[in-house]
Amino acid sequence: MPLADMLHSLTPSPPLIICLVLVISLVESLALVGLLVPGVVLITTAASLAGHQDIGLAWLIGAAFIGAVLGDGISFSLGFKHREQVTQRWPLSQHPEWLGRGARFFQRYGIWSVFIGRFVGPVRPIIPLVAGMMQMSPRTFVWANLTSAALWAPAYVLPGYLLGRTWQHHLNLPPGLETALLIFAAIVVTLAVIFSWGRHQATRHGRLYRTIAGSIRRVPLLRRPWLAMSQTGDVPLASLLLLVIALGSLSGWTLLIITHHGPLEMDLLVQQLFAMLQSDFSYLAGNIFARIGDTLGIIALILPWAAWMLLSRRWEALLHWCGAFAGVALLNTVGKGLFGRARPETPDYLMGSFSYPSAHTSTTVVLVGLAAAFVAAEIPRQKRFWVYWIALALALPMALSRLAVGVHWFSDLVGGALLGLVICA
Repeated sequence: MPLADMLHSLTPSPPLIICLVLVISLVESLALVGLLVPGVVLITTAASLAGHQDIGLAWLIGAAFIGAVLGDGISFSLGFKHREQVTQRWPLSQHPEWLGRGARFFQRYGIWSVFIGRFVGPVRPIIPLVAGMMQMSPRTFVWANLTSAALWAPAYVLPGYLLGRTWQHHLNLPPGLETALLIFAAIVVTLAVIFSWGRHQATRHGRLYRTIAGSIRRVPLLRRPWLAMSQTGDVPLASLLLLVIALGSLSGWTLLIITHHGPLEMDLLVQQLFAMLQSDFSYLAGNIFARIGDTLGIIALILPWAAWMLLSRRWEALLHWCGAFAGVALLNTVGKGLFGRARPETPDYLMGSFSYPSAHTSTTVVLVGLAAAFVAAEIPRQKRFWVYWIALALALPMALSRLAVGVHWFSDLVGGALLGLVICA
């Protein structure tokens, strides 16, 4: 059975989807665990599947409500009955700042913190635990828990449910394209879970970091470079892992491209979707982004950075940027010439130019990726992930614009993004 058909056949049944919504709501509200789980993404995905299968909305909201009440209730009970044990166990023993953040929020808003905190992402899984540790009245907590869950459940479920009810009817998607979108959604959810977990594990206090550090220190050949990187602070484990994962993924993806004659099946499906969504506005926006991603546009974007680095005499940073852009330009030129993949459409200004990898995408990923890294280094660690999400939001329109104007396959964009991540790492 083809992979696409197999994944499509695994679509959960209505009772299982309702149970999934309940479990996701519970885990997303559970003390500390909710910090590591991208609950919004998972809830939206499950609700979208429910809407697509016309599952009763009351069942779905009820499941989310029960899960949210149970999650907060368990968290409160842990803090109320096991205050000392909770603070001495992982992960609070390694991340006391999480508890401090929740305590400050609780002190600021008092009994309203339980109600308000459910809608504030960074403190949502912490507040019920802190409320219990602060010996908040159980009766007061129950009322705040029930009323906030009654508002939270529909607010989080309805957008995804509406999406699931309308995407097939209004877009009239072909069956093959619907399967491809389901697979893509599953990949996005999986990556979101991995990212949410991995960003905590790759820091000095993460278990993954400590495990790798302990293993390397027992190997004489690796001990010296590890200690050398430790002299300036944390070993850049996240960057090293990104390099390994991006380079391996780029190699595997490129092998898939060169061993497949013509566009991939997913390329044709995505091209069909963009053809259905084509409009004068999307074509105009695509051309604007295309101009921004050209050589002159990229130069205009990096000139302010270069001028600032020159004026502030940051020579190493300037060399870093110059090396990154020279490297991505060289690898794009070599890659296009080596693989010689034809474009879907080749306008006059692109005559003689090949498709894989997408230079616009790879260069944009390098630009926003390096900018995000420099900005993140100047702000507190707990806020850095917002910088990278913003960078992702800026790079995505540039990549998708190449599909809007019809000069790239979807797989070209994937290859370009992976190449950009390799250079960034």
